Amino acid sequence: MVEPGTLDGRPGIRGLRISVASLLRLIAAGWTVPEIREAFPFLEPDDIRQALLYGARLAEDGC
Repeated sequence: MVEPGTLDGRPGIRGLRISVASLLRLIAAGWTVPEIREAFPFLEPDDIRQALLYGARLAEDGC
C-alpha cells in the first residue's frame, strides 16, 4: 500500500510503519519468517507473503 506522506511514499505493509523494501531486505539477508515475526510481532504471515508477491511482480514488470 502506498500512502503519500507515509514512509516517503514508498510501499508499506498494511499502513504500518515498515516498508515492503525493508521487509524484503530482511528476507534477502537470510532472516526466517519466525525471526521476522519475533522481531516484528505485529506482522502477520500474510504480510510477508504479500511483500514477496509485490517484489516478484516488480521483477516481472522489469522495474
